Amino acid sequence: MDLSVRLGEVALPNPVMTASGTAGYGTELARYLDLGRLGALVVKSLAVEAREGNPAPRIVPTEAGMLNSVGLQGPGVAAWMERQLPALVASGARVVASIWGRTVEEYAEAARLLAEAPPQVVAVEVNVSCPNVAAGRRPFGQCPSATAEVLEATGACRRPRWAKLAPDVADICELAAAALAGGAAALTLVNTLPALAIDVEARRPALGAGPGGLSGPGLRPVAVKAVFDCRAAFPQVPIVGVGGVATGRDALEMVMAGADAVQVGTASFADPRAPAKVAAQLERWCRRHGVARLAELRGAAHG
Repeated sequence: MDLSVRLGEVALPNPVMTASGTAGYGTELARYLDLGRLGALVVKSLAVEAREGNPAPRIVPTEAGMLNSVGLQGPGVAAWMERQLPALVASGARVVASIWGRTVEEYAEAARLLAEAPPQVVAVEVNVSCPNVAAGRRPFGQCPSATAEVLEATGACRRPRWAKLAPDVADICELAAAALAGGAAALTLVNTLPALAIDVEARRPALGAGPGGLSGPGLRPVAVKAVFDCRAAFPQVPIVGVGGVATGRDALEMVMAGADAVQVGTASFADPRAPAKVAAQLERWCRRHGVARLAELRGAAHG
């Protein structure tokens, strides 16, 4: 059974990765699974400087997933490379570094710093779509020209760039086209959906920062449609599907919609072994159905 996938220049032994923001910055999941056996580990988004993030509470469960408003807390790119990355490299993991910035210049500087990372950092995911910054506004991820500008500015990382896009846009294919024009080598679809929960006893928003991002099963049909639409629009572009993937069947749905690979996020909060379980379930399904190579299923739902 061949689960290997290729995302442009990046070859992975299987299509299952962690999702940014759900697996920390280093080897936090190593006690639960072999990081070297994942397709890749995508770290939490990093900025040029350290950031404290949003006030607590930062996570609230919902009937169909989870709301979060962590606010992109992080140590900064340079500190991460010095303190956490060496242990990740030693674990055998393939690493995807996620970056963000408040300005185009901050994105560019974060990318420049990553140019000195070891080759185990196989790609850079450019997060232009987090809903937990600037009171929920997405100035880069909502505007095609701004999306293209950010992707162009991050070329100094000297690695393939994956554009992580927002689901709450009028036309995600328009944003994807802009990201590709800016130099993106792949699309990561999608980030969380802006949402709000109210604590009725306290009569105020349940999250400390107010609004947050919805992830988990409630997001999956939105993500599947984004993957399906972008695969139809860009037949040859590598796509990573993310949003509510908790089982091998969920991963198959993404693949059949057109994803080359998937990321597992919210499911890891309930079970940190979830990424490994998704990969194992995916392999078992393929064996039962006589599928020799996962690539045979990519985009199967398009007919």
